[in-house]
Amino acid sequence: MSESGADGPRTRDAAAPDGDVPLDVDPDAEGPAAFVQALRVPRNAAVGAAVGVGFTALVFLVFVVLPGTTRSPLWYVGLGFVLALSVAGLVAFVLTLARAVRLSRTL
Repeated sequence: MSESGADGPRTRDAAAPDGDVPLDVDPDAEGPAAFVQALRVPRNAAVGAAVGVGFTALVFLVFVVLPGTTRSPLWYVGLGFVLALSVAGLVAFVLTLARAVRLSRTL
């Protein structure tokens, strides 16, 4: 994840002149921590959570609120939680996979 130069190991930053995918890795991070930072897992999880909650709110509005259901909303809240969690996980996985593919092409 880091390059060796004449002045010791260094990390590639966002302004990589050779067109590589930028790495935003803490120079002190090693092992799994550097791997998670390079794949931007926390950012991908946050984006996934936002998309999951937004998508679930839209589905809840279109299929529950607008038609005016007569059933208990507790069932729909439970289903909405499962939908939000599933969509968030799927989006985070796809973003992380895309980042891993981009990084693997620079090797």
